[in-house]
Amino acid sequence: MKQYILGMIWVVLTFFNANAQTISVHDPVMIKEGDTFYLFCTGRGIAVWSSKDMENWERRESVFAEAPTWANDVVPDFRNHIWAPDISFHNGQYYLYYSVSSFAKNTSAIGVATTKTLDPDASDFKWEDHGIVIESVPGRDMWNAIDPNIIADEQGDRWMTFGSFWEGLKLVKLSEDMLSMKNGPEDWYTLVRRQRTFEMDERDPGDAAAEAPFIFKKNGYYYLFVSFDLCCRGEKSTYKMVVGRSKDIKGPYLDKEGRSMYNGGGSLLLEGNDNWYGVGHNSTYTFGDKDYLVFHGYDAKENGRPRLFIKSISWDDEGWPKVSFD
Repeated sequence: MKQYILGMIWVVLTFFNANAQTISVHDPVMIKEGDTFYLFCTGRGIAVWSSKDMENWERRESVFAEAPTWANDVVPDFRNHIWAPDISFHNGQYYLYYSVSSFAKNTSAIGVATTKTLDPDASDFKWEDHGIVIESVPGRDMWNAIDPNIIADEQGDRWMTFGSFWEGLKLVKLSEDMLSMKNGPEDWYTLVRRQRTFEMDERDPGDAAAEAPFIFKKNGYYYLFVSFDLCCRGEKSTYKMVVGRSKDIKGPYLDKEGRSMYNGGGSLLLEGNDNWYGVGHNSTYTFGDKDYLVFHGYDAKENGRPRLFIKSISWDDEGWPKVSFD
């Protein structure tokens, strides 16, 4: 009986402890409208959660009840499992970028949908899909059109960073309406690369494991957060987060030792431990007077089930972010 009672106490404490993270998510991004936080994640039709306090989350209807009409043209037999969204607010509406892809292939595309409000009870709540922003094709492209993140520069221009494996993570300028790219591949920038074994078939993602770029402006710098190594493998996940920074949105992004992320650099921010096999695919925000890192980790107590983390960021004397499990 004593063990049972202690076990029930542990369950209750876990449920109400924000650090325990009671919801299962992959690739979380977050935004606040009014007094409500909204979380968008990888899932069927894009998973959506809402919360008043970033601790107690309520599941909402998915963004897409059915797969976007164009998705099957990119990925045959696509089953509406949409990856790695990014949410932002510009021009009086919300922009939700998302990834349609096949695992371990660059048969991929990034799409975008918009709505004037995130409140599902509002009269003007409605997602309008605008189709493909960018597409990658095996055998043609040595990059992968997934994991988008949108950032505005000091002039107000909008940029999208994206990518996974192959020849690294890219940065492209968006058109004024943010529904397409402004320029072609000749004007793209490669921000992050890791050493790839080039004898591999170009259709193979390779061994240069980097993905999920996210750029955050702070104190005159653009901070580039990236996930290295392997996700989505439960107890075999080796995901970790690294960071570099630049005064120019186009880079180069340097780590604490001055190494360029273009040449494989990146200072370790957070990695897994005995309780969490791997942690990564982060997004970064300021709410009120605090900065937050939002990411997922694979729970060792639940066979690698992905869980939500929301951690406060502190900054050291040199202006570098610090995050811990404590």
